[in-house]
Amino acid sequence: MAVGMSRPREAHAAVVRACEPPGTAGEPDGSRELGAVGTGIDPDDLPDGLVVADETGRVICFNSAAARITAVPRAAALGRSLEHALPLEDLKGRRWWPLTDPYGGLATRVGQPERNLLLPGGREVLVSARYVREHPTGPVRRVVISLRGTEARRRNERSHAELIATVAHELRSPLTSVKGFTATLLAKWERFTDDQKRLMLETVDADAGRVTRLIAELLDISRIDSGRLELRRQPVDLSAAVERHIQALTASGQTPDRFLVRTCQPLPTVWADPDKVDQVLGNLLENAVRHGEGTVTIEVAPAPAKSDEKGTAVTVSDEGPGIPEESMGRVFTRFWRGSKRGGTGLGLYIVKGIVEAHGGTITVGRGPGGGAEFRFILPVSAPAYMV
Repeated sequence: MAVGMSRPREAHAAVVRACEPPGTAGEPDGSRELGAVGTGIDPDDLPDGLVVADETGRVICFNSAAARITAVPRAAALGRSLEHALPLEDLKGRRWWPLTDPYGGLATRVGQPERNLLLPGGREVLVSARYVREHPTGPVRRVVISLRGTEARRRNERSHAELIATVAHELRSPLTSVKGFTATLLAKWERFTDDQKRLMLETVDADAGRVTRLIAELLDISRIDSGRLELRRQPVDLSAAVERHIQALTASGQTPDRFLVRTCQPLPTVWADPDKVDQVLGNLLENAVRHGEGTVTIEVAPAPAKSDEKGTAVTVSDEGPGIPEESMGRVFTRFWRGSKRGGTGLGLYIVKGIVEAHGGTITVGRGPGGGAEFRFILPVSAPAYMV
């Protein structure tokens, strides 16, 4: 419900009627019907808690979200003063309504910004308020309060704290190595043989690569979370991309017999970002090699005909212990690690973000060999000018 600084008296009356059941103006009741005044919005439909007090400070509206967030029954709040219906305190234990004094304070104030306050029993709520006046500096006719729970904010804060802790942990080891080897080489360059110098520099290069990859992952997470992941779409041959990754893995020491590729032709032409697709394939194959066992099977086939839109499905499975059933729902969350074999726990979160940015889907389950099975589907997504 939008509330401005200036509102005709008829609109104020409409707010009162909106928060009271039709035909019982001024009588507390659990039902709320805004359709009667032509807005078509019920306060109980609002996702946040809504509390409205009239010019005397009496509560005339207390929606269901407010009752849920505060654990105060609606009937116990309607008709009472704000101070008694919402006995709020700040984090220093000071009573909030006498401190802010919405009706007797400065006439130029328009409200209170959102802040964390406490209800009896220590329940935390996020509270913001708007003081509605008929004209600037006039008396307050309505106080409109928005209430929100703190659970989402706390989850976000915990996620950020975990991200910072993970980044600090992952950066400490390679940076310590880089600093140690470079300091040693600078101080005692002449004392080392060429082979020793090469080994140290190779270690520095590998650790610098770890730092570079971590920074790239953090940038990807930032773009995914903000919806700014850019895609440069062009035709992508998924079967050829899979072959390239397997060749790279075998060149790095994996035996060719460990991989089994099945391709079902013909495949629809998929328009996608080739670099992002390589990132998805590389992550899934690396996970299967590192955390799985036995043969890694990669199947590339047309997507199941569940809709009119065509696409290609890629399935990567192994024969390892698989993922416990209770962990299936957390696989694509940040910091999830399927084993203690390294990794930041960010890869699958990024994979899911990339696939969904293409308009596709990704799922996890148990493969035919008992190991983990990841399947992602990319739609054709041809440019509009080709349709």
